Amino acid sequence: MNAGAPESSVILDPVDEVRIAVVIVNYRTSELAKRCLASLLNEKQHLPRLQAILVDGCSGDGSAANLAKVVADPLYSQWVSLLPLEVNGGFGWANNQAMSLLLQQPDPPEFIHLLNPDSEIERAAVARLVEYLRENAKTAAVGSQLLEPDGSLTGSAFSFPSLRGEFSRGARTGLVDSMLKVPAISISSSTPIEVDWATGASVMFRSEALKQVGLFDEGFFLYHEEIELMWRLRQAGWGIAFEPRSRVRHVGGASTGVHSRRTQARAEPRKPSYWYRSRARFFALTRGRTVAVLAYLIWFAGYAIWALRHISGLARGAKPFSHQFRDHARFALPRPSDEIVAARAWNDQQAPMPAWMERGWL
Repeated sequence: MNAGAPESSVILDPVDEVRIAVVIVNYRTSELAKRCLASLLNEKQHLPRLQAILVDGCSGDGSAANLAKVVADPLYSQWVSLLPLEVNGGFGWANNQAMSLLLQQPDPPEFIHLLNPDSEIERAAVARLVEYLRENAKTAAVGSQLLEPDGSLTGSAFSFPSLRGEFSRGARTGLVDSMLKVPAISISSSTPIEVDWATGASVMFRSEALKQVGLFDEGFFLYHEEIELMWRLRQAGWGIAFEPRSRVRHVGGASTGVHSRRTQARAEPRKPSYWYRSRARFFALTRGRTVAVLAYLIWFAGYAIWALRHISGLARGAKPFSHQFRDHARFALPRPSDEIVAARAWNDQQAPMPAWMERGWL
């Protein structure tokens, strides 16, 4: 995909009264987090009441001390705070710590923007998200258009995982997708549209909606937690949107080493075990354990089609992904604990560790 030219000007209504908080969770990427924070400086001119929380997820590499120096800088000291955590509880849990503090303030923000530390926003990216939520009262969350480091577009909005999608993921065969009418996983648009879910790398939530349905489920360590939260929001009658005029350059996978985009064009990195565990938990929480088991089995059926094509020479040029067979078999089978809800309420007391760690679910 080509990025296209960004708009040269941004016209927004006065937003002096709007309270927005940006949450940036760092794990051993403090230099990137500093650049991310610096990219917010111009946004502060559009949004005078903008505040930010830098969360360090127990990096153990000096990140917290490094970020403390940044927060003490006069450029940031009046509107940025640091929240160092004592355990590495994962993406959802770390964001929950900050969001819970924000929502329990006497004057809480109307909107909370989650932004990955390996991201740098383009001009008015945050303001565009604010604008969309102000104009669409039934929308709970709106995500940005992510850009690769070279400026090209990358997947930012998506359809929910499905049984057909699991079969397609295993088969990797265009004819199968056509026959089953598998919905496109990634959704692209040059204008704002409603979607199933938007990437958590840059997404703004309406505080009112979070108070209604709860924060992230703390049974996830990493991956799929934002999909499950947006599923809950949609089930409660809220909308989820994608705003392509909010543009964010994203390195991607800087903390995890996993790059999930453009994998058809190059060798696909091996996914960590917790990616499979999170996907199984998503299916179990949203559709029940029976469907989650079906999703597990259906992937194998799809893989059998790919294997036959590969053996017969019909999949020439396709890169083998036999490691996925082994990892899917080992890690993706749903467990009874995957159905146990661990979504945190906005006004719960601070938890010393997430549910997955406390109960040994991972």
